[in-house]
Amino acid sequence: MSLHPTRRRTLASCLALAGLTLLPLASAQAQSSWPSRPVRIVVPFAAGGTTDLLARALAPELSKAFGQTFVIENKPGAGGNPGTAEVAKSTDGHTILMGTVGTHGINQSLYPKLPYDPVKDFAPITLVAAVPNVLVLNPAKAQQYGINSVADLIKAAKANPGKLNMASSGNGTSIHLAGELFKSMTGTFMLHFPYRGSGPALIDLMGGNTDLMFDNLPSALPHIKSGKLKAIAVTSAKRSEAMPDLPTIEEAGGPALKGYEASSWFGLLAPASMPAEQVARLQRETAKALATPALKERLASQGAIASGNTSAEFAALIAKETKKWAQVVKASGAKVD
Repeated sequence: MSLHPTRRRTLASCLALAGLTLLPLASAQAQSSWPSRPVRIVVPFAAGGTTDLLARALAPELSKAFGQTFVIENKPGAGGNPGTAEVAKSTDGHTILMGTVGTHGINQSLYPKLPYDPVKDFAPITLVAAVPNVLVLNPAKAQQYGINSVADLIKAAKANPGKLNMASSGNGTSIHLAGELFKSMTGTFMLHFPYRGSGPALIDLMGGNTDLMFDNLPSALPHIKSGKLKAIAVTSAKRSEAMPDLPTIEEAGGPALKGYEASSWFGLLAPASMPAEQVARLQRETAKALATPALKERLASQGAIASGNTSAEFAALIAKETKKWAQVVKASGAKVD
């Protein structure tokens, strides 16, 4: 039986309208069904460093928000490059990165060939936190060389060229570059010992196998408070609220260190292949978590300033920092060693 032309047109219109009505519902259902299994947050450095600490503080909040476990996987080595490249190439839809100023602001200026493109291969989600670095020494080594201030360090380094050494969380990290910038501005020479993250570097520093480090404040702070490390200055432009009595390097360093600043930041990024609606949802839920008093205060007590900015704002920060650190790498003569 054939339908009257008018009825056919009416039926077609109804079906089209129903389809349009169902599209937003289908989209919402698809979005709410993600993630369908645990999500990996790859930390491209060893456990115990600030990148790891921030990821582990955030993961439980995201697990509650999404109803799936967010699992931390540490993939250390080579300034964070292997772990970052793994996320860039991931196609499982359930892998994201806790990136850093090193992986997305410094490494492309320091390494001749990166195994990933920090812009094309990633979709920025949000900045998680910004932190100052802190200049810390092994207490016994500080006593041996008579170092109680930035001025003392400059004096000791010039009197003992090459005898003092500095640890870092890896080539190309802000911890490494903070030290290289210090050396270039003060005309001092200290050997650089790169590790596979702050955790291993701090262990050797506290054990007396290295002398000093420009570590991220959150990972160093517990050891400063326990007396296992001696802090003499922060690397930020302003003093840290977590240690307000500690001067900045610029304050304590005199004319040679005027304008010195080398802070760090950490943020979530997804592979460029992740759908935009999933990236947007991750941004919203991360921002909500970072705005809660409990998590905000927890990070502040560790010396970190919580963010949760938009994806566009985070992308703009990455572009700005890339230019800044390219100039620092060039001026300091920093090399991968």
